[in-house]
Amino acid sequence: MHFIESGVSAIVPRQAMLDKLATGRPLRIKLGVDPTAPDLHLGHAVPLRKLRQFQDLGHVVVLIIGDFTALIGDPSGRTATRPPLSWEQIEANAQTYIEQAFRILDPDKTELVRNSDWLMKLGFADLLRITSNFTVARTLERDDFANRYAEQRPISLHEFLYPVAQAYDSVAIKADVEIGGTDQLFNLLAGRELMEKQGMEPQICLTLPLLEGTDGVQKMSKSYGNYIGLTDPADEMFGKVMSIPDALMVKYYRLCTLLTVDEIDIIEAELAAGTVHPNATKRHLARAIVEIYHGAKASVDAEDAFDRVFKHHEAPEDVPDIEIAASGTVHLPALLKDLGLVPSNGEGRRMIDAGAVRIDGEISPPHAYDLQWDGIVGRVVQAGKRRFARPVAPR
Repeated sequence: MHFIESGVSAIVPRQAMLDKLATGRPLRIKLGVDPTAPDLHLGHAVPLRKLRQFQDLGHVVVLIIGDFTALIGDPSGRTATRPPLSWEQIEANAQTYIEQAFRILDPDKTELVRNSDWLMKLGFADLLRITSNFTVARTLERDDFANRYAEQRPISLHEFLYPVAQAYDSVAIKADVEIGGTDQLFNLLAGRELMEKQGMEPQICLTLPLLEGTDGVQKMSKSYGNYIGLTDPADEMFGKVMSIPDALMVKYYRLCTLLTVDEIDIIEAELAAGTVHPNATKRHLARAIVEIYHGAKASVDAEDAFDRVFKHHEAPEDVPDIEIAASGTVHLPALLKDLGLVPSNGEGRRMIDAGAVRIDGEISPPHAYDLQWDGIVGRVVQAGKRRFARPVAPR
């Protein structure tokens, strides 16, 4: 049970989990994912890591691609109705998710299904029968619905059906355990309730904490700019992991790596006792994460690249050449934007004034915005810690 509870927020009800485990039979562990976006990050991988632990313990993972529920959109934590997606978008996103998921899961121990296989077959009479097991009052207890209702924000009727559809997924695949984030507890409990009313043994609800991003404050999200993408290049992924606060290291070990629970317990104890250096421990963490998505050699190469930039203050080996048509005097903030190193001229000026822009390793002086093109062309321009480009004349 210690292995299962590692990194977990709650198991509801815990005794029922113990009872299921005591039977000795392989349990069916469910995770449903809606392919609503193509870009995945380490936060998305947290439940996959827990599924892999269950696989290593001999249990069966059922990964449900929510192609049908993606048409509704999960309202959890939302302040507005999600825009609808086309089937083509959903399928393209699903392929990305499946590819990334099997970098963590064992395909031979995974049942991969789509909930359109059973939800598309339900008729209106079936829907009435299923929804009769739920009440509007109970559904409005959800924080997101309650808040939107109180603020007179629109709630579409089809959003009320989302927890119903997710609950029916559990009935369809006969789940023993369903995994989700802490914001998914209502939906998970709906599955438990429906299974019980259908005369089935109800599933256990296992929730996982939301993963903070590289800022250490907000949950990992692309919109917050604090994410570590699963498809980030190895060097960038390594550097981003190295930028997380030390206080988050053990959480990242538990939620983002393939190390065993015992190995992570030892790391946590050593950090607490001060017998290991935090920097060495974080490097080990970064290598472990990069290795999952890029392989062992790439993790070593990424650490070498990190050292070239941050330890030896050298440029990476693969700085991209960007063709720029210029001559005479160039405006450095605009050049940084044209090189793709900053999103705007204003951000370029801010970085220059902060001493965060280097040209061939030399800091560009604050407020020195206009430079001669001859002194920049062909040289490595660096903005911040991990962004490099080399402006070259058009060929």
